[in-house]
Amino acid sequence: MSKCPDCGSTNISEDGFYSEHHKVCVDCGSVLNEGHLTIDYNEGTDVGYSHSTAGKRPCENLIKGLQRVTALCRVLRLNKDTEDLSQTYYKQAYQHSHFIKVSLVKKEAMVGCCVLVSCRQYNWPIAMGSIAGLLEADPLVMSVVYQEMVKLLHIEAPAAGLTDILATFVQDFKIGPSDVPEEFAENNKDLTKRAVALAELAGDSWIVTGRKPLPILMAAIFLAWQSLRPTQIRLKYTLDKFCRLAKVKKNVTAMKRITEIKEVLCKLGKEIPWVVEDVTPYNVMRLVADILENRNALLRSALRSHENTLLPPTLEDSSSGNHIHVEEEAPPPPSQISLQVEQNTPRVEADSLQHVKDPRTGVEQQHDVAASQEKQASPPHWGKRALFAPPCVKNCKVRRVERPVMKEVTGDEDISDSEIDSYLRTPQEVKDFALANNMLHSSEDEQSEED
Repeated sequence: MSKCPDCGSTNISEDGFYSEHHKVCVDCGSVLNEGHLTIDYNEGTDVGYSHSTAGKRPCENLIKGLQRVTALCRVLRLNKDTEDLSQTYYKQAYQHSHFIKVSLVKKEAMVGCCVLVSCRQYNWPIAMGSIAGLLEADPLVMSVVYQEMVKLLHIEAPAAGLTDILATFVQDFKIGPSDVPEEFAENNKDLTKRAVALAELAGDSWIVTGRKPLPILMAAIFLAWQSLRPTQIRLKYTLDKFCRLAKVKKNVTAMKRITEIKEVLCKLGKEIPWVVEDVTPYNVMRLVADILENRNALLRSALRSHENTLLPPTLEDSSSGNHIHVEEEAPPPPSQISLQVEQNTPRVEADSLQHVKDPRTGVEQQHDVAASQEKQASPPHWGKRALFAPPCVKNCKVRRVERPVMKEVTGDEDISDSEIDSYLRTPQEVKDFALANNMLHSSEDEQSEED
């Protein structure tokens, strides 16, 4: 029989409280023991909280990132397969050890990288700059994350062609008949065809090499819009006004690409036989249709004309028109060459040195005239001479070369072991030298006997 530990009474009763049962002392009201939800302790097992739940809830940044991926796919109107592939790549990249501790800026750029990879795998042409503009992300950061993600996840993403991206990029320009006045309106199909031809011409003339695609695309579309109907109104329109008219964001670098493409058009326009007037960047837009139609022939003609200008002039007799033939003397034997070099070297060096008086100090100094003339007559870099060359060659930066400091030679300098070894002859070299010396003396003796 149960007994109350406080008062010693045996008057114990069971009290039910909802699903639990307690033993309570009637005399003092103390609770002897509490009931349990399960009477049989073998019915359940002790399970941790993390194991009892269905699964761990994803990270908040991962959830937000997946939502951004979905929103970007909906803006670009991608199909369900591309959207699912983008989310799969984002989960793999987010959980990779390399991207766990990166900044939120890179994780934001990772959203665009996953969508870009998926678009390229499904042959959906879109530029990285377009996605960076939608996300308001830094294109440089996005390019770094894209290269790292493709390398770490072993993704094979085919590169999109410039002409393929151009067809999609033209649709962003609102210059249809229903959007702008008639004098500014242009059909997207005709605009795309002319812009693709200008982009191909830019590729043939090395303008596209190593450049970002968006400035070239915008420059090609702007020049195509001007050249389709080269009226005074369109030719006076600047790129800034055109972007406001088409309701697109202006690219700052596009103006440089426009200037470069116009320079190429002027070079080719000068080769058109029926063009009499001087071709300038202001009137070349009227010749764009003829230039693009005869592009290959004009490129060959421009290169041929440029090569002819670089050739030295031919010596011709002005009176008779016959070429002047110069008789060449036979080269002297090797023995006389070495003698002439020894005799002429001091004289040439003496002639090439002039004593120049410094106006500040009044001290005469030797000035090497031959070296200065050779420096002035040195030909320019081949990128400057070429008609069409890559930008990295044509606009190469001149590296500063540090001139070595001339040290006075006293004869007491230490000689390194490597220099000493260069003066020592190997046994094979000693044998060869002795053999050559014997052959030389024998030939001299034979010659003296014949005389």
